[in-house]
Amino acid sequence: MRNRIAFALIATMLIAAPLVFSPFRLDLLAKYLCYAIVALGIALAWGRGGMLTLGQGVFFGLGGYAMGMHLKLVEAGPGQLPDFMSWSGVEQLPLLWKPFANPVFALVMVVVLPVTVALLLGLLVFRQRVRGAYFAVLSQALAAAFVILLVGQQGLTGGTNGLTNFQLFFGLDLYDDADRRILYFAIVVVLGLSYLVVRQLARSRYGQLLVAIRDGEDRVRFLGYDPALVKTFAFAVSAGLAGIAGALFVPVVGLLTPANLGVVASLELLIGVAIGGRYSLAGAVGGALLFHYGKTIFSEQWPDSWLYVQGALFVAVMLWAPRGLAGLAGQLRDVVAARRRPAAPAPPVLEEVRA
Repeated sequence: MRNRIAFALIATMLIAAPLVFSPFRLDLLAKYLCYAIVALGIALAWGRGGMLTLGQGVFFGLGGYAMGMHLKLVEAGPGQLPDFMSWSGVEQLPLLWKPFANPVFALVMVVVLPVTVALLLGLLVFRQRVRGAYFAVLSQALAAAFVILLVGQQGLTGGTNGLTNFQLFFGLDLYDDADRRILYFAIVVVLGLSYLVVRQLARSRYGQLLVAIRDGEDRVRFLGYDPALVKTFAFAVSAGLAGIAGALFVPVVGLLTPANLGVVASLELLIGVAIGGRYSLAGAVGGALLFHYGKTIFSEQWPDSWLYVQGALFVAVMLWAPRGLAGLAGQLRDVVAARRRPAAPAPPVLEEVRA
């Protein structure tokens, strides 16, 4: 009952946000909500499955580039090249780009591309029983390699500048405030549906099995289950959510560059989940929103030292709330409940019976 009330309260606040925020602040909130969608996937993979994913920027970028390629082709028009290709000296549309002119194909690839990569990587890695810090380093290396690949393909991906200057999104004018509000509500709906799906998945028998593998993978294997398949599925779901978030990020921000999906960006996504609480889906969403909001506020107030302030706050949370703010709230509820609970009556004292 308490979770339903919290969900309804948050939904009401998000729906009423356009009445309170300026168009600029509303766009920032929409961007934070995209990060919150990624946070749900991280909470499933890391919080429930114990997989420290330091490379979610890869899947975020795959979904974002799939959407960005379609939008650039639509804006260029039939038979024309995107602007950055003309600047790079490309004379003919690359074969890789041609299928993305179809909107259905692009929407499918937003999910299929990151999920396929996650499935292949998961099956290769988890079959070899790679886990813990080794998996974290491997996923981080994948993000670094992905950025290098994007930067090196100037005529194909836009290089360091990436894909920019988006003007339309499926009929919505991205320079019109009313259309951008429609885009904001679409992101709110996607976040709500993603939360409900992940919540149902986490509460199902599969979710219980995933937690069992996190706490004792070898024991679950001895019971006849295949931990590699279970973990790979969770990893693929988190990748699919990141791809959807990346696709929505493109029209909200109006650009997508390698800097948005590299190692630093992946770490920031993870830090937000850690602050909110990786064991709680609501905590992960709240942590993502809080972290990126704080990043914006600190950079505005202290442009020369905001990184130190942000780092200090993160260290403080990790020291005094290692389970995140959601875990701290749970601990406080337990303490209050324990104090309100009436003390158990003392056992009766048996008098010694003398013969």
